[in-house]
Amino acid sequence: MNWNSAGSWQHQDRNQTAHYHFIDVLKKPIEIYLFVDPPLCPECWSLEPYIKKLTIEYGRFFTIRTILSGQLINLHKDKFEKPRKLKDMWEKTASRTGMSCDGDLWIENPIHYPWLTSIAIKAAELQGKKAGKRFLRKLQENAFLDKQDISQEEILISCAKSVHLDIDEFKGDLYSHSSKKALQCDLKLTKEMDVEYIPTMVFFNESEDDAGLKISGIYPYEIYVKVLKQMLQKEPLPAKKPKLIDFLSHYDFVGTKEIAVVYDWSIEKTEKEMKKLQLKQLVEKVPVKFGYFWKYAK
Repeated sequence: MNWNSAGSWQHQDRNQTAHYHFIDVLKKPIEIYLFVDPPLCPECWSLEPYIKKLTIEYGRFFTIRTILSGQLINLHKDKFEKPRKLKDMWEKTASRTGMSCDGDLWIENPIHYPWLTSIAIKAAELQGKKAGKRFLRKLQENAFLDKQDISQEEILISCAKSVHLDIDEFKGDLYSHSSKKALQCDLKLTKEMDVEYIPTMVFFNESEDDAGLKISGIYPYEIYVKVLKQMLQKEPLPAKKPKLIDFLSHYDFVGTKEIAVVYDWSIEKTEKEMKKLQLKQLVEKVPVKFGYFWKYAK
């Protein structure tokens, strides 16, 4: 099986290919609007394993459009003076979801200007959808794992460099009218679609007569699959999962929880499989406050 950036495969067994037409792969009949607030939302971070799995198994049917809602920025205004409360909220989320969030950020190095972080994400997106996603992921890693104030310009530029953005272009776009306008469009869309809770996913199909189907909060993975199949009005089989080493090579840096969700493994089995790769020096183990992440050793 050949693994590609769309989260699809290029070879399947004959029984699976019989369930859908190749045009589905080209057309991608479903669009998912994913409403997040990356600077402040640990729940958005904890959705990452499910997004990865959905993309791998059913990515041939949908595209994802990330929308910055700006809601938590407003909701948290009164809490910026209460770092202990934010720390506890982050770490309870980490314990519940398995995606590490180091709440000490709010004690040691709090995020001061979350609006600038949101504008920076839109600036990165001006270099392409994939560039924007890589940049967003790097911001999340820096905030939730490394306790970095991702609203500081030097941190934003460092993240941009690490995901190979055009730095001169990024610097120019960081304070540009285009980035601010793009963010305002996201905020307007959030309001128009009555999104009141973050994260929220809204599924749309090709029919202009059908309203989008909204899911707010975090649910078991099976719920997202059920909604996707409902919107498709058919029962496609999931694509085969890539080999573990191909998955790690593609994503480069992933948490134990992400691997466990994608491969339907327990945390114990996941750590055992990763230890085998570590012994072969194919991955590096990175301890974080709650568990481990794994970096592909290129």
